[in-house]
Amino acid sequence: MKITADLKNLVVFRLETLSKDKKVSIGSHGEFTKDELIEHVKAEDEIGRKIVQVELEWLQALKTGEFL
Repeated sequence: MKITADLKNLVVFRLETLSKDKKVSIGSHGEFTKDELIEHVKAEDEIGRKIVQVELEWLQALKTGEFL
């Protein structure tokens, strides 16, 4: 998947809304703070690409009404 600058900015913006004291578990990769997640997205590494993919899937499900 190609991560555009707009998509990266959208995901970073959404991650910025997370509480600083919360951690997110990414499968077998471990737990990450908000700042760590943002750095991974900006680096577009394996974890960053996974975060972007999950965000896109969530937004698409929201758009189609799967969460209503």
